[in-house]
Amino acid sequence: MQFFSQLTPLALLTLLLILINPTKPLLAQSPGRQQINGLLEQGRELVEKRDYQSAIDIYQQAATLDPQNPKIYSGIGYLQALLGNFSAASLAYQRALSLDPDNGEFYYALAYSLANGGDYSNAATAYYYAIQLNPKDIRSYIGLGVTLLRQKDYKRASEVYQWVVALDPSNQQGYEIMGKALLEQERTPEAIDFLQKAATKFPRNTELRLQLASAYLNQGDLQNGLEILESVKRLDPTNAKLQLKIGIIQEKQQRYVEALQSYRRVLYFSPKNVEAKAGIARVNLSQGDYMGAIIAYQELTKLLPDNPDVYYNLGLAFKERGRKKEAQEALKQAYQLYQNQANSQGMQQVEGLLEKL
Repeated sequence: MQFFSQLTPLALLTLLLILINPTKPLLAQSPGRQQINGLLEQGRELVEKRDYQSAIDIYQQAATLDPQNPKIYSGIGYLQALLGNFSAASLAYQRALSLDPDNGEFYYALAYSLANGGDYSNAATAYYYAIQLNPKDIRSYIGLGVTLLRQKDYKRASEVYQWVVALDPSNQQGYEIMGKALLEQERTPEAIDFLQKAATKFPRNTELRLQLASAYLNQGDLQNGLEILESVKRLDPTNAKLQLKIGIIQEKQQRYVEALQSYRRVLYFSPKNVEAKAGIARVNLSQGDYMGAIIAYQELTKLLPDNPDVYYNLGLAFKERGRKKEAQEALKQAYQLYQNQANSQGMQQVEGLLEKL
């Protein structure tokens, strides 16, 4: 799920204005309040120019003058998330929640930021709080379902599917979550039966058709699987998201040459696509192209500085190249990030690799 992906740039700006719009009429304001409003207005102008970092700096000045205003912190969090600074976004939303603990929107945004920073456990918790506060907001259920899938908690992800379809029987993303859960558990016959019905219900949904193709391929039915893949590509040959899904399927099928081609095709249509860059890094690592993996993962550390898996894989690639010092540095960074997330399994994984060095 992409945060605010359904909103146009104008709608995004409007939302930000609502988040931090002053509530008192200008004529009734003290000099201090006028100064705050002047900063907020300056910040809005910078946002309109898409100078997000400068806008953050201005809003932080406003926050020092009005430290009890949760909307200012939520605005900072929103802009940090736009820039991909998910750790900073999480801290800003946590500050906003400390001032307004019953705000479901803040919990939703915090959960998104945590999930994109790789902290899936705390993200799931935040989504649960968002659901408690806004039980009819379908976005939080979808975000929770995706996060649970990333945690490999397929049982609870399946429960989320039930909640989603109970609220909205025509919600396609709910079906996507259930299909993914069945596939990841290798319940292939159930997945095929479920996805055939879902694809019939939503004939234009490419994700469900890709999942169905993956199920056929898992079963060894290459003909049906490849036919579906080709039909999906014909639906929208320039769709980067679609090409990304195909690349992921090809990677899981260990068709690495084709997967690399698909990921590179994604970057042709969408040069900044982080998932495609991560896919290339994974394939390079799996194929023993450790130099290629190092280059790819070094780039990802700049794009995903809070994701411990990136540093772990970078350390692994350095190790395989015999570059022990650089491997240790990357693994220590991975350990710190796992520790920040209270991810004991990740910490143990790093310790095991460090012992081998």
